[in-house]
Amino acid sequence: MEFITQVGLTSNFGKVTCERTWKWDTRQQPLEDFDLWYAWNGTGTMLRNKMTYPVGSGTCFLFMPGDATAASHDPQQPLTVTYIHFSLADYKPLLPSMPSGYHIVKDRFVFETYLNRYVETMLENTKDSAVEGKMLLALMLMQLKREEDQPALHPADHLTSLIRMLAHRIRQTPGIPHSLESLAENANLSPRYFSLKFKEIMGIPLERYIIQTRIERAEQLLRYNGMNASEVAEALGYKDLSFFSRQFKKICGKNPSEIRKEGFRR
Repeated sequence: MEFITQVGLTSNFGKVTCERTWKWDTRQQPLEDFDLWYAWNGTGTMLRNKMTYPVGSGTCFLFMPGDATAASHDPQQPLTVTYIHFSLADYKPLLPSMPSGYHIVKDRFVFETYLNRYVETMLENTKDSAVEGKMLLALMLMQLKREEDQPALHPADHLTSLIRMLAHRIRQTPGIPHSLESLAENANLSPRYFSLKFKEIMGIPLERYIIQTRIERAEQLLRYNGMNASEVAEALGYKDLSFFSRQFKKICGKNPSEIRKEGFRR
């Protein structure tokens, strides 16, 4: 894979669900390069240079040359992990200092987006894959460094940050059916308390926020993407076109067809 090795990346990367009998032991042959290792889900333990760490959803390790590791997991809750082996030479200009070796990733949505895209682009192995992969890995390392440098948040500030992050996720993916229950579970709160705190922090009830972000996205698609009302309604998860049109007019004050015509007149 010549495109990969040219920029200091190796072909040793991927996302896997570990086998029930999986284990990892490098104590007899410590690592020779860097390794970014992230657990999506599952339960396990990691021994790194004589220190033991719990492994679960959102756990991330940055292993370094010379590290001796040993890991195992619960076969009833197998780990799913992404791993990326890399050399440091191409990252020194981008990173004044490296993040530490153990993290619980705070902004998982962004970090996991980078991870998935990294694996996808490297598997494509086009002439641009190595450059994009290098940028994505640098962004992940920068995020880890930024998160560890941030001062610890007061519990109230942490909750505010978490709810704003989930609100940002809703805005980024308006076509996905975000439910109160799933969002509350992500925040580790009861649905009722999450609903109250969301309104308090965002200044708008959750249901209204979800609808508003979908309609704002619908307006963009109608004005600038050349899509008609049926196409936009389908893209944003509406099963009933007339319901979409009524909801759109209630918020925007105009029918979808009027907004689309305005877009054509730009």
